[in-house]
Amino acid sequence: MIKMQVIGNLGKDCVTNAVNGKNVINFSVAHTEKYRDQQGNQKDKTIWVECAYWTDRTGIAPYLKKGTQVYVEGSPEVRTYAKNDGTSGASLTLRVSSVQLLGSRGDAGASPSYSGPASNSSVGSPVMDINEPMDDLPF
Repeated sequence: MIKMQVIGNLGKDCVTNAVNGKNVINFSVAHTEKYRDQQGNQKDKTIWVECAYWTDRTGIAPYLKKGTQVYVEGSPEVRTYAKNDGTSGASLTLRVSSVQLLGSRGDAGASPSYSGPASNSSVGSPVMDINEPMDDLPF
């Protein structure tokens, strides 16, 4: 088994389809890394990953909007195709097993995070506050 993990931003809103009676959510994630070239200039390298999330849990679909930062993991697949000029092309796709929302550009970096028990609460149960920045990542 090969497992791939990607953190990036959605390039466009997701599309939900029904294929042979099963639901699939399709979306694309852009992962950008910064590096320095031989002359010391800062460069960006962006890799696009096409994602297919086969699930009955389509409730996440309204939140998968352009610009939203997500963590996705699943099994990678490379697909080859013929280009219009007759040469071969390849694309990286991911058969998603799990997806987690990390935030969106409109949130100014805010994303769901555990904020601990409320100070006035006698129960002491955890409270999820979606307006606080994320302190630590799950990996």
